[in-house]
Amino acid sequence: MKQYLGLGLGVLVGTAIGAAAVSGLHAQAKPPVYLVTEIDVTNPEGYGKEYAPKAQANIKAAGGRFVALGGTGGVGARQVTALSGTPPKRATIIAWDNLEALNTWFNSADYQAIRKIGAEHATFRSYAVDGQ
Repeated sequence: MKQYLGLGLGVLVGTAIGAAAVSGLHAQAKPPVYLVTEIDVTNPEGYGKEYAPKAQANIKAAGGRFVALGGTGGVGARQVTALSGTPPKRATIIAWDNLEALNTWFNSADYQAIRKIGAEHATFRSYAVDGQ
């Protein structure tokens, strides 16, 4: 009888420990933050040669991960298809681990210098969206 009582108690304790571990891991897994940028490229050649390669390298070095990259004037761009309204000439979606990492990169002196180059060839509309 003691044998079954010990086995039952072991199963209950193991289940409780497992549930606590899974709950802890789930709480740590925060969804990413997505940076969405709509870009009106006014000079595709200058944008593609002077801004896009520098910006993409800087984003990757800072921990950003491209989810989607489309439109004119850049390296590796795919097609942007309008479903409603007029699409931007270029659009990007970049995943970041959290809003703090995104803001640190965006406000960095390095990126702001690169962004000044981009402003010579395009206008930008950028916003962050929390992932699920």
